[in-house]
Amino acid sequence: MPWSNQGGGGGGGPWGGGDKGGGRNNGPWGNGPQRPRGPQNSAPDLEDIIRRGQDRIRRMGGGGQRDGGGGGNGGLGAGMIAGIIAVGVAGVVLFQSFYTVQPDQIGVELLFGKPKQEFSEPGLHFHFWPLETVDKVTTAEKLVTIGTNNSSRDTSGLMLSGDQNIVDVVFSIAYQVSDPSKYLFAVSDPDDMLRQVGESAMREVVGRRPAQDIFRDNRAEIAEQVRETVQVTLDDYNSGLSVNAISIEDVAPPSQVADAFDEVQRAEQDEDRFVEESNRYSNQVLGQARGEAAQILEGAAGYKNRVVQEAMGEAQRFSSIYEEYAKAPEVTRKRLFLETMENVFRNSNKVIVEQGASGTNGVVPYLPLNELQRSNDRQSGTTSSTNSRAPNTGNQSATSGGNQ
Repeated sequence: MPWSNQGGGGGGGPWGGGDKGGGRNNGPWGNGPQRPRGPQNSAPDLEDIIRRGQDRIRRMGGGGQRDGGGGGNGGLGAGMIAGIIAVGVAGVVLFQSFYTVQPDQIGVELLFGKPKQEFSEPGLHFHFWPLETVDKVTTAEKLVTIGTNNSSRDTSGLMLSGDQNIVDVVFSIAYQVSDPSKYLFAVSDPDDMLRQVGESAMREVVGRRPAQDIFRDNRAEIAEQVRETVQVTLDDYNSGLSVNAISIEDVAPPSQVADAFDEVQRAEQDEDRFVEESNRYSNQVLGQARGEAAQILEGAAGYKNRVVQEAMGEAQRFSSIYEEYAKAPEVTRKRLFLETMENVFRNSNKVIVEQGASGTNGVVPYLPLNELQRSNDRQSGTTSSTNSRAPNTGNQSATSGGNQ
């Protein structure tokens, strides 16, 4: 029920002001009799605190002043507050609508959470926030290393080769994002999946080969096979990753058996060295034998050609002689006989004289001029040497006689 001034006087309404001079008891929130004041440092009245809070709420909501005055100033304040809030919201929306993509990034815009087909290239872009959002993906090449022979707890590099040997392989995978949309939404953790796929592919390839191929011989071929296997698997999972290269950095036996393995490696190296030396000696001996055989064959071929040419020459000479013999048989026969005798007795020391028809038995005085000439030369040389020594002897004799 409405409050009435039961005691009379000028007070009105529950929040109205009463007559301070009257002695009437006003309403429960009116100005009643003055209460005795306490000390100056007493706590503020709870009713005053509540009343002041209510006044502030009314002023902010445009409810007017306490004394019932007009609410024009309150309405203007509320409009200004609403305008400030609207400008602030618009500024935030405008600020969030612009975004920048760095040179090594690609942006993927999402409309109500669904990715768009077009990607945002590096630069400044605009989208309707908060209806649209953007996710940025780094497209620069990344490097992940699998396996380490420095930690006994990390067993990711321990693998079993095809000849049942345990090897510790340390390799790195260089990769980058090729499809940002698949990278963000097709797989929950593409980087971790790449690590697992790379380790699995390396185990598969190493398990098909002997340890010797991994340690020394075919690292490049093994790395290429692993790269192809990893890329096929990533494409099957729609990971959006592209593997650029795989590098096998180190291959070693486990530390527990490193000494024994090194001993085996040294023995294999000695075996290879001995085989190489044997092959080198074999090649040297075979080369010499082939050279000698070629020389013998060339000599035989030359001898063959020479004999054939001589035979052909003799045959041609015989044909020529036969032609001459057919023309003059007697003369040709006598000439052949004389030539043959000349060849037979050319180097003979005996002289055979045939009996002649003149009665002198065919003996002709014969002086060996060549022998005589050689004898004269020897004698003249001996005489000259004797003459050169004779004057010295005479002088010595004369000297001896004079001295006597």
